[in-house]
This record gives sequence, structure tokens and C-alpha cells, in this order.
Amino acid sequence: MSNAVINLIDIKRAFHLGDEVIHALKGINLSINTNEYVALMGPSGSGKSTLMNLLGCLDTPSAGQYLLDGIDVSKSTDNELAAVRNKQIGFIFQTFNLIPRLTTIENVALPLIYAGWNKSDREARAIEVLHQVGLGDRMKHKPNELSGGQRQRVAVARALVNRPSLILADEPTGNLDTKTSYEIMRLFEEIHANGNTIVVVTHEEDIAMYAHRIVRMRDGLIESDKLNETIKKATAAL
Repeated sequence: MSNAVINLIDIKRAFHLGDEVIHALKGINLSINTNEYVALMGPSGSGKSTLMNLLGCLDTPSAGQYLLDGIDVSKSTDNELAAVRNKQIGFIFQTFNLIPRLTTIENVALPLIYAGWNKSDREARAIEVLHQVGLGDRMKHKPNELSGGQRQRVAVARALVNRPSLILADEPTGNLDTKTSYEIMRLFEEIHANGNTIVVVTHEEDIAMYAHRIVRMRDGLIESDKLNETIKKATAAL
């Protein structure tokens, strides 16, 4: 598919624990197109975390092919995967993963250091995305001076800063209260409306309902892959 950001072909992942082999993924076929918004769901042990690690190039499959933006990353070296992660993927984690000693703007600009940007360009781009996520007045604050919701917004800004082709969010509302969770998901809607491709891993049905497509996993396989009928009907009514 020419407009597929993600194309997984018969992806398998096995882990060896002593003499035992754990088949975490048993043959996953999945395509996600540019500007899709997908929720990945499943019970504990379903394989969704393993799949997320593969999508994020944090791991490689035991078998099968993973095309990211048309490039086969399934056989890439660790250094090649690191370059892909920094250039093409924006990560958002449940635990925010901010560096405590750095200010908001320094945390957001961090991926651009690895990408080789100069200081003034890094700062200009970090300021731009911080305004985008509503934190233009918190640039010099450190993580311990921010609320949970603000910290997650910093994490979202950091994920957006290098204009990745794919945003991966792993339980992004897991450490937030209900009101703040909905605020973050509304921010995701804005990011999606701006053209980003988003994949959210969540076990919460109400969070998954923000996505336009819901992929459910069980026992290392895709159990169902459906459009979100609620959003589909709302869109059709516009």
C-alpha cells in the first residue's frame, strides 16, 4: 500500500525462557494508513505490548516483515532501529519519561539534539510545539513543578517535535485522573486533525472510543479489527 505508514506481514515473535518457548505473536497482518487513528486493545498476555515494541522499533520480529513508511525494518541493526526511532516515531508513555533536571523546553528539544539540530533551531521548534499543546507559559518549569496532565502534554510535545510519521502512545492516560485523561485525549484529536498517524495502546474502553479504528488482540493474534461506529456515524452526520 502506497499510503500505509505501517504494513505488518505475518509477524511472529517468540521468547525463549529456559527450555520453554513463549509465542507472544503468532502471525500478525496489519496495515495502518497515513493519518489513521487506531486503538490497540487486549487483555494482559494478548501480545499488545509486544506488538507495540515492534511497531516502535524497540524490538524485531522472530519472523515476518515490518514495513515502516515503505522501509523494511524487520531485519535492521540496533543502530539502524535507533535512527528510525528518532526520525520517524514519536513516543508517549504512561510514566511520561521526562528528565527531572531539565526544563520543559529542554525536555521537548531533546530528540532534536540526537537529530543534529543547532541550539537556536531546537529552541524555536520546541517553543512551537509547546504552544501547540497549550504550554507556552510553562517553558522554564521543571517536571516537578507541573501537574500530571501538564507533564503528559510535555511528553506529547516531545513526541511531536521531530515531525514523526507515527505517534505511538502506550497507556497515555494510565497515571491521570478522568478529567485530565479526557483533556489529553482531546489533544490527541487535535494532533490527528493536523495530519498525524496515531496508535494508542489502552485497556480502557472509554479511551479507545476516541480512536477511529479499534484493533483487539487475544492470545497473540488479532481478534477483531473494526472502525469505531460511534465516530463513523458522527462523521457521517457532519
